[in-house]
Amino acid sequence: MQRELTCINCPMGCQLSVTLEGGDVKNVEGATCKKGIDYAKVECTNPTRIVTSTIRLKGAPLCALPVKTEAPIPKGKIAECMQALKGIEISAPVSIGAIIIENICGTGINIIATRGI
Repeated sequence: MQRELTCINCPMGCQLSVTLEGGDVKNVEGATCKKGIDYAKVECTNPTRIVTSTIRLKGAPLCALPVKTEAPIPKGKIAECMQALKGIEISAPVSIGAIIIENICGTGINIIATRGI
């Protein structure tokens, strides 16, 4: 099976052609660097994404705090992660990088604040 991808790891946007056999990546063509090869392997076998969102914030001039996953989570967990964030409300002050939720949805990844307020 052949799969065509555009690498998103750098501004080059390499057009990748990935050969899959039985769910395993056998070959990646078109990558100009190792990051492209690594991206193709992950995207075809276990796609992951960084999730960015906001949560409610009380006691501050802003009513929402921007947050994100500390590392990529499996693509299949994104909806569950967003649902978990929906009911969260914290009080100011909050430091940038503060852990808001540990181990979101059993992924082992934390949700952190992306702004200090």
